[in-house]
Amino acid sequence: MALAATAVAQTEVTKVYSGPIATRWGKTVTPENAWRSYPRPQMKRGRWVNLNGLWDYAIRPKAALLPATMDGKVLVPFAVESKLSGVTRSVTPADRLWYRRSFTVPSEWKDERTLLHFGAVDYESEVMVNGSVVGSHRGGSDPFTFDITDYLKPGSNDLVVQVLDPTSTGAQPRGKQQLKPEGIWYTPVTGIWQTVWLEPVPSLHLEDVNATPDIDGATVAVDVVLNHAATDEDVVRITALAAGRAIASTTVRANRRAVLPIGNPHLWSPDDPYLYDLKVELLRLDKSPFLATQSGGTRDNRRDRRYTREEALTYSDVKPTGKPLDAIESYFAMRKSSIGPGPVPGQPSLLLNNRPVFQNGTLDQGWWPDGLLTPPSEEAIRWELSYLKQAGFNMLRKHIKVEPAQYYYEADRLGILIWQDMPSGEEAGSGDQFVTPGSQDEALLPMAAQVEIQDELTRMVLDLRSHPSIVTWVVNNEGWGQHASTRLAQLVKALDPTRVVNKTSGWLDTGDKASDIFDIHTYGEVPDVPLRHTERAIAIGEYGGIGLPIEGHLWFPGRNNWGYQTAKDQADYEVRYQRKMQEIIRQSKYFGLSAAVYTQTTDVEGEVNGLLTYDREVSKLPPERLKQISDGLVTH
Repeated sequence: MALAATAVAQTEVTKVYSGPIATRWGKTVTPENAWRSYPRPQMKRGRWVNLNGLWDYAIRPKAALLPATMDGKVLVPFAVESKLSGVTRSVTPADRLWYRRSFTVPSEWKDERTLLHFGAVDYESEVMVNGSVVGSHRGGSDPFTFDITDYLKPGSNDLVVQVLDPTSTGAQPRGKQQLKPEGIWYTPVTGIWQTVWLEPVPSLHLEDVNATPDIDGATVAVDVVLNHAATDEDVVRITALAAGRAIASTTVRANRRAVLPIGNPHLWSPDDPYLYDLKVELLRLDKSPFLATQSGGTRDNRRDRRYTREEALTYSDVKPTGKPLDAIESYFAMRKSSIGPGPVPGQPSLLLNNRPVFQNGTLDQGWWPDGLLTPPSEEAIRWELSYLKQAGFNMLRKHIKVEPAQYYYEADRLGILIWQDMPSGEEAGSGDQFVTPGSQDEALLPMAAQVEIQDELTRMVLDLRSHPSIVTWVVNNEGWGQHASTRLAQLVKALDPTRVVNKTSGWLDTGDKASDIFDIHTYGEVPDVPLRHTERAIAIGEYGGIGLPIEGHLWFPGRNNWGYQTAKDQADYEVRYQRKMQEIIRQSKYFGLSAAVYTQTTDVEGEVNGLLTYDREVSKLPPERLKQISDGLVTH
């Protein structure tokens, strides 16, 4: 494509409503401190360059070429619609969003490969370095990487990112974004909304690490994948550590599974979120000790000897020498998520580490008045998760949104269970793709939409499966674009057989197959009781929704805001909340209810049914009182 247009077609400048409120963390954000933490906590290397900060941006008709002049500055990693971006402009499906900045690669990286990482870009992006296309990506919620080494030059390099986003005019996964936000639908997000960064690696390097605990067998299986096929001389040394002390280590052929014994495992739970450290090193063996075993004999004998040699590399007497070619630091937890017998005979229960533990959660939208999809800072994440624990919650349902990796690290470290939703997708206003509770069957989607949703679901599970805080995958929410739920749930089960799968949260249930939970949504004054199930745990995936607008903390001051019910004042709010929680406690004791998700953690835009105001400044009841009200639940 051509790099620049001599005459630039202009797009009408439409400002996005950004409300009168902001968070205390957003008020302190600067280009120098915006999201400075290491972006990939489960696979940490020592050297990297953060590209967050001020970039040039432009919004043009999507058929226009790269403009010769840009429109201004945007603060990455905040989407252009957000207040923290400094832009607050609308991007329509007819527009193309352009980003541009320069960067310099550190001179000490000259003999290595340089990777360019994006935490997330919504939705369809193409990346150019020094005028050449280095790659493209579709999907608004998952990280992606390009090796840009061959496109670099000495000194300053030019980086351009272009983005298209159909938002609610397409069926792609988008969660609650809508071009015309209202009610339960929120301001759309376009473009870069997570950290952008550079990293040096050797030509052959560690690309993915996944740890799978087995508390019954007191082991952890570690899958280490390289970026290319390995030779028999490429090995990986894996060491598990507790409190800085090595407790298990093994060396295996690269691109093979390793299993480490974890004696007397310290189990992870919300009350005791214990994390083990993990060190992974890529090394190369001296070939000479094995040369004799590869020569002579028949073809079958040679194959047998090659296999024997590969198996031998799992033994501790293999001692590679020299400096590792690559090394990362990670972590894991010994934790089990399953279903099994519970306190009510015949009604299966959700189990944590083989014990029934009631999962008391909130519906967590993950939206912010200043950053929209992007939390204003890492500290804001820590504060909010800590608040939920103080308020007596041991779980949250991450509602049709995927968070930055640092969010899940904080949940792992602080100890809160997560039900992770797949972001939903459907064309706005399309009754054809919206399955109601009374529907007789699921929707049929075009093949392209099915492929896109399945691909993004696969990437979400594979990206997040090592986080111990995630205990349940939620495939469909309330019939929003619900299709092929059993097939998609079977896919999730195959990708991750170690977690509970909730095939459909609310509305149209599609049976026991490939699902561990029967989940209803109930917003009456007193929550309904889910039907008894002998093959699945029962849960209330959404309830509550008590609205209480707090003046001075509203996104839309001076107008009617929305909640499932509206409390007159704080006293009425408390009475309503207590009535609902008492029913949840009753159902847990007498009906075997395993989990309940209260709507919701915070107010969001026009919704005022949060425990907290949208700016996180006011808790509508003190967190200590919220905890006291739920004390009858067995949450540990």
